[in-house]
Amino acid sequence: MKDNFAIRHLPSLELQPAYQFLDLPQFKREEWLNCAYRLLDFHIENGNGSKICIQTFDETWTYRDLFDRANQIAHVLVNDLGLQSGNRVLLRSANNPMMVACWFAIIKAGGIVVATMPLLRAKELTTIIDCAEISHVICDHDLAEEIRLVNSAFLKQITYYRNSDLEIKMASKPKVFTNYNSNAEDIALIGFTSGTTGLPKMTAHYHKDVLNICEAFPNYSLQPTSEDVFTGSPPIGFTFGLGGLVLFPLYFGATTFLIEKPTPDILLKAIQDFKITICFTAPTAWRVLTTKVADFDISSLRKCVSAGETLPLKVWQDWYEVTGLKIIDGIGATEMLHIFISSNEENMKPGTTGKAISGYIAKIIDEEGNEVPKNKPGRLAVQGITGCKYLNREDKQLEYVQSGWNITGDIFKQDEEGYFYFIARGDDMIISSGYNIAAIEVESVLLTHEDVLECAVVGMPDSERGMLVCAHIVLKDQSKATDAHKNHIQHWFKENAAPYKYPRVIHFVEILPKTETGKIQRFKLK
Repeated sequence: MKDNFAIRHLPSLELQPAYQFLDLPQFKREEWLNCAYRLLDFHIENGNGSKICIQTFDETWTYRDLFDRANQIAHVLVNDLGLQSGNRVLLRSANNPMMVACWFAIIKAGGIVVATMPLLRAKELTTIIDCAEISHVICDHDLAEEIRLVNSAFLKQITYYRNSDLEIKMASKPKVFTNYNSNAEDIALIGFTSGTTGLPKMTAHYHKDVLNICEAFPNYSLQPTSEDVFTGSPPIGFTFGLGGLVLFPLYFGATTFLIEKPTPDILLKAIQDFKITICFTAPTAWRVLTTKVADFDISSLRKCVSAGETLPLKVWQDWYEVTGLKIIDGIGATEMLHIFISSNEENMKPGTTGKAISGYIAKIIDEEGNEVPKNKPGRLAVQGITGCKYLNREDKQLEYVQSGWNITGDIFKQDEEGYFYFIARGDDMIISSGYNIAAIEVESVLLTHEDVLECAVVGMPDSERGMLVCAHIVLKDQSKATDAHKNHIQHWFKENAAPYKYPRVIHFVEILPKTETGKIQRFKLK
């Protein structure tokens, strides 16, 4: 019996985005497919079971190891826990091999994966479970405390791993499993958007979406081979991390190195000791890595990817000067599953996000949906092989998808060569005394000051000017956090950028609030 919750709550066809490029050979998919086959079973059938698939500082799994465990867990889900096709299964774990095995087991069994961030609390988990009517949870035993506080009528089964009941049940199960015969347009995963308030948004992605993004960004920007070793800091519960640390390496038969708590030093040690070739992390992490990289051998590294928020030019320049490596910036969205604008070695202009990658087109539009002239800021609109499909939120679907285009909420401009420049999030534009001031512009200037380690800029309501530019600054030397130094930075700013943009209010802080994925939480500063 199939659980049709997700199918029933998809937006109607007239509210869904228009798709592009699905007729190209690399994006054509069979009508019936289970994405786990191409990502995992395919490698076993082609004799690559002994190839290293997942590494950590303590474990090494081959493709055969992952295949066997995923099949055993799939048997547990179906035979012991009563999973029906279409049931949603919440995954609660840090990045580790068993989380990946569970992800594949859910897909193989015909379930829908809802992967979550390890730092979520019981209230947030309850909201997710209630919104998606989740029946099953698989949780790392180290993260059991918050799950045990969840109270939801929808929740039927909770299973723990890490020397717990899941391993006991797996032990008696066969290592072969017949994958559920999914339609290419059956939903494989639901991603909950980050940073929302009130009722969260669920965005759904098909089995074919999961495979098609593996033919888009990796081939455009990374040119991966089976010899590559991927690593990074984003959680697998975040679609940036799912793509970079699971889908992309496995699609190409490569290796992924997973780190549960990826501090900058640990990330650099992994790159050095395990000869990492491709690394995914956020701009804030690249900035810190730059200050520490001289103490490590990162000669194996060939591709550096940044996403989650815009990459400041200063960070790009500093990393390049120290390492000779060019960071590949990119913009993606949970709604689009992964990156859709980026660059590569032959197609890179520092300070820009890049161009629409293979499988996507993009343009800049005004509030009425009309395309604006080159170099004029406007709303970013995207079409391609993936698109926004909010479940049970027609109001938000109407905001995100307009005339078939995905409207991301970002303000960009495009130059004559086709490069896209990030200006601001739609809600990060500060209007002060009639001037439109993008918070990112102010941040980019402040980051060039020799004393500034990190900063975040927001608008502060003001009766006279409408809003004031307010900067929260982390200094490299906290002893300089004085009123006199605030004045110095303000005067310095006016000498280095348009005076009307200078931060009239400065707060020196020891840390900036960030999400688990490294994004600065500007709403908390507001």
